[in-house]
Amino acid sequence: MNRLGALIDRSTMNPLHQQLFQANRRQFLGTLGRGLTGVALARLLQQDLSGAPGRTHFPPKAKQVLHLFCPGGASHMDLWEHKPALEKFHGTPLPGGEAEVSFQGKNGSLMRSPWTFAPRGETGKMWSSLLPHLGAQVDDIAFLHAMTSRTNTHGPGCVFMNCGFVREGFPSAGAWTSHALGTLNENLPTYVALQDIRGEPPNGKANWGSGFLPAQHQAVAMAAHQPLRNLARPEGVSAEEDAATRAFVGRLNEEHLAGRSGETDLRARMHAYELAARMQLAAPEVTDLRREPGHVHALYGTDDRNELKAAYARNCLLARRLLEQGVRYVSLYCASRASGVDGLLNWDAHKTLQSDYERHCPIFDQPTAALLADMKQRGLLKDTLVLWTTEFGRMPTHQEGTAGRDHNPDGFTVWMMGAGVKGGVSHGSTDDFGRRALRDVTSVYDFYATVLHLLGLDHEKLAFYHNGANRRLTDVHGHVIHPILSS
Repeated sequence: MNRLGALIDRSTMNPLHQQLFQANRRQFLGTLGRGLTGVALARLLQQDLSGAPGRTHFPPKAKQVLHLFCPGGASHMDLWEHKPALEKFHGTPLPGGEAEVSFQGKNGSLMRSPWTFAPRGETGKMWSSLLPHLGAQVDDIAFLHAMTSRTNTHGPGCVFMNCGFVREGFPSAGAWTSHALGTLNENLPTYVALQDIRGEPPNGKANWGSGFLPAQHQAVAMAAHQPLRNLARPEGVSAEEDAATRAFVGRLNEEHLAGRSGETDLRARMHAYELAARMQLAAPEVTDLRREPGHVHALYGTDDRNELKAAYARNCLLARRLLEQGVRYVSLYCASRASGVDGLLNWDAHKTLQSDYERHCPIFDQPTAALLADMKQRGLLKDTLVLWTTEFGRMPTHQEGTAGRDHNPDGFTVWMMGAGVKGGVSHGSTDDFGRRALRDVTSVYDFYATVLHLLGLDHEKLAFYHNGANRRLTDVHGHVIHPILSS
């Protein structure tokens, strides 16, 4: 009994007082909510009561999400959106943009893509020769060719694409999904971020953080090249002793937490330790890629002579195994933050577009195509929504004095496929040169309104009260992009 309870003699109460004292939290909310002080307290407690995961607003099309992210600002007109006008007017000034200054300075003339495009699939989608393997999936993909961003800087751009805000401190889409839907497997994390062997993306952990949501909803960062440590039971400790110790520590933790219920970091730390204990059995199995047959490793390219490609391929294979075992949201990164040499570690091809992309695309192409094909043949795409994003696109011109392209947040491509998505669709477009979104323009808010819709969630209802406002992944914007939905 707490101190308040010890000071109250319930035997002296009248029946009404006894009823109020014994009321559950819902009754307490109803009684207390009549006063102004009660309104504020009720708001906080109601949030706790309504935060039970697993509740959707309507039947979902998807239950899980695989989010592929290529940091650096991947070029839409070289990868996804064919621009014949760039070939025709190559070497001439961009009409109306002759004196335009972008992120790194002045721009030169229009620059055609160094790679050819040809029709692929039944839809005849014009496809870059840079991505021959991924072209086999073209009829299953819904392209959004008129995406826009609010920033032309890598760090804020990555955070915006992952969290819906250009500033750090807001929950990522994976954290919102974890908060709303909870886990599908108690023995594995709900949300996992698979980092590239080259390092974290720009702004690092802010891309998969929980922001002001309870800290337990942040991603567990891992990778095939970074196995989870300390999962094995210490030598000399039996399974029975281990279980008894965990049970005893659990009781101590609950007693400690009882008087500190508002400290979400404490609850998250306890949740992490409890999850770690359960993962002792599940994680070694799901992360052991040696269990996969040789032909699967060959499909993904896990033993490729290109060590960067092989490492990314192993992360792709790990992503499939995590999804198979019920991880709700998997973020998979291909490339990392910027380096002293533009375009070396990510898709930020400021100076040498052709050599940069002929280095990056072989790393990305085969393993990603294998992952999508493998998921499809295993039936995983029936319940899994696949997203591909980057923080912004590139300019149709070359940077002055270089053979690269500068940042372009005014029009670029992202795409979806899988559960609930209509394949073979190209929604929206940029202008003839790829400079600005022109037709059926979409925003990051629209993108996540659609993602949440496919998960059975209304983006206007999924909110969390913080600092006097009901915060949403889509802020106060966003509309579902219905033309790319299968029904």
